[in-house]
Amino acid sequence: MDNVHKLHPDNDDNRPQDSVQDDVQDVAQGIVHESAERVDTTDDVVDVEVIEGEILTDEESAALDQRLANRGALVRRAVTTTQVVARASKTVATHDRTKTASKAVLRESFTVVQGLESWAKRAWDASTMGVYRRQIKAAEAVGDREELKQWTDRKESATDRRHRRLMDLPKLAWGVLKVSVALTIGVPLLVFVIAVLTKMTGHGSFTGVWLGFFALIGLVIAAGAFAWSALSIAAPFLIVLAAWREGKRRAEPPAWLVTTADAEWDAAIDETTIARALEALRIPAITQYLKAGLKLQFITPARVDGRGTHAVVRLPAGVTAEKIARRRGDLATGLHRAAKEVWPTTGSEAGILDVWIADKGALAEGAGEYPLLSGGLVDVFKGVPSGKTLRGDALLAPIMERNTMTGGMPGQGKSSAARAIMAGCALDPTAELRIWVPDTNFDFEVFKPRCASYIMGADDDSMKAIRDQLVNVHEEVQRRGELLIRYEQPAVNRELASASVGLHPLICLLEEAHVAITDDTYGKEISKLLVEIVKLGRKRGIHMIVSTQAPTRDSMPRDVTRNCSNGIAFAVGDHVANDALLGQGAYAAGHRATELIPGTDKGTAVVKGFSGERSEILQWYYLDVAKGHDQVTPLIQRSLDAIAKLGKTIPDSKPVPIETRDLLADLDEVLGDDPRPIADVPALLKRHAPTWTPYQGLTGKALRELLEREHGIKVPSTGNRYPLDPVTVRDAIVRREQCGGDADESGGETGGLAS
Repeated sequence: MDNVHKLHPDNDDNRPQDSVQDDVQDVAQGIVHESAERVDTTDDVVDVEVIEGEILTDEESAALDQRLANRGALVRRAVTTTQVVARASKTVATHDRTKTASKAVLRESFTVVQGLESWAKRAWDASTMGVYRRQIKAAEAVGDREELKQWTDRKESATDRRHRRLMDLPKLAWGVLKVSVALTIGVPLLVFVIAVLTKMTGHGSFTGVWLGFFALIGLVIAAGAFAWSALSIAAPFLIVLAAWREGKRRAEPPAWLVTTADAEWDAAIDETTIARALEALRIPAITQYLKAGLKLQFITPARVDGRGTHAVVRLPAGVTAEKIARRRGDLATGLHRAAKEVWPTTGSEAGILDVWIADKGALAEGAGEYPLLSGGLVDVFKGVPSGKTLRGDALLAPIMERNTMTGGMPGQGKSSAARAIMAGCALDPTAELRIWVPDTNFDFEVFKPRCASYIMGADDDSMKAIRDQLVNVHEEVQRRGELLIRYEQPAVNRELASASVGLHPLICLLEEAHVAITDDTYGKEISKLLVEIVKLGRKRGIHMIVSTQAPTRDSMPRDVTRNCSNGIAFAVGDHVANDALLGQGAYAAGHRATELIPGTDKGTAVVKGFSGERSEILQWYYLDVAKGHDQVTPLIQRSLDAIAKLGKTIPDSKPVPIETRDLLADLDEVLGDDPRPIADVPALLKRHAPTWTPYQGLTGKALRELLEREHGIKVPSTGNRYPLDPVTVRDAIVRREQCGGDADESGGETGGLAS
């Protein structure tokens, strides 16, 4: 009996509906044929419902099975492909990169919209004089009558200028019309004249000139059409680009459009951004002021200043700039900056905020290369190179009549700062260097050839040597004081420092000072000597640099911190150390080295005393001393060469013989035989001893008083000329010799004019 094809249920779920119905009909026909045979072969007659069908052969049944299997596979493949596409679409739609890209597109589109909005606002302000109206309202709100009058006058002047421009428009239009008519008539007339002349001279035809003229007109029209077409095509793109740039400059996108990948996004710092940041502080006076529709007065509008933006703002009544400075971190969040990148200070009045905002990431640029690596010397009276401010301005560390304290957490740059200062001082051939390190390290070993004294070590012998050196410097303070009295100078100046009379600059560095100060044996004595030196040494040309990790009450005498006018604070842990380095109240006033991040801000410090500002954030120059990268040794060698070129040795504070001159003997030589007016005598003395400092500032009156006070010589006022008779001087010399030199011992040293 032929096979009857039966349905395969495992294929039913995966086949299309039409194929399934066809197969059902085929199978049904086969069943009917089989049923009919069974009815015919049996004796009993059974009533059945007959359905039309067809009996298949073995080959047909196998072909049908194969066809159904292929269809099922196609259906399964289609379903699998659909599922893969659906999963892929979902993955792409929900992927972080897709979200980031979508936000970027939306953000840039929003920036274009903000640019168009900015143009609209500026156009509206220009047409309605909104800038003047806002400033007038602000001046009225703070009661500043002078500012109110100034802005009112400006508004009236602007209104008058606009009125004049409008009145001039008809004249301008009439002028343009006249020029157009003149060109329309004059150009063809000129061409006609040229054509006639060309025809008469036989150099061309009349018609040819006109054809050339019309060809030129056609060329101009074609070029204009081309330019207009190109401009029409490019104009939308140019407008979108200009709007995007305006939006980028004047506004910022909403926070939800800025993704985590947009680290480079930098909010434009302008008056609006600063006003919003101040409003976000929620200071009631500022909030009420802005709610009233008033605008903050910008005495100096936001403008680029070095590596950042500078602005000066007049705050509403009752708000001081110091109050804003104390909340520097909160202000920085509104400006999208780190706290160390925002520097609010008090302006010329308590209510004027002077704020400087660094460009984002400005700290990462560093100070750059030390400026004297390739050549040059230094005058310590003018300062030494130290580093660059956030603005990018090079800053000099003042040396003369100063003392310096530097401190911070370990590894943040205090030794590098001391190295930069000492390297600069070494490049002054007149400066003497002394370095004492109560530790064992290599930080200052390369300075050894340039130092008059160099001590390194934490043992008892090293501590004793440091104590002895401080005793020597303390004695030098007293000796130099006596020299200043002899030279009648209140402080060491460049002239005295260069005169080789023992008043050259003396720069002393006590590295890791807390180790020496807390030493059980010599600590108290070292501490006492330090206090005396920083109090008295500065006017005598002695500069003390104290470097420490922990300027606490126990590790650093308070009188040392108080008398160090130069303060250098790297990252510190608390406000106590901050104020010890930068001065009492510095932390409360917003001058905070606590906001510097250890490691991240290595080499960056808050400094005081380096400029006219209360403090500056300074990125220090770095000088490497490691083997193979040594940058200091060439500087030291250059300084030694400069000293040798002057014919001198390394400056050292050894006792200097006191030079003396005999005033009476000098007068005997310069006066001759005839009396000379006393006013002319100082010039004779200067020519006689040009290097003798006391004679350089001597006057006739001072000489007359000195002779009477020290030598008993009274100069008469004959003819109001006060003539000095050489006979009188020689008589005084004879009397002094007869007295056995007593007069010389008491007054022979030019009445205090010796050195």
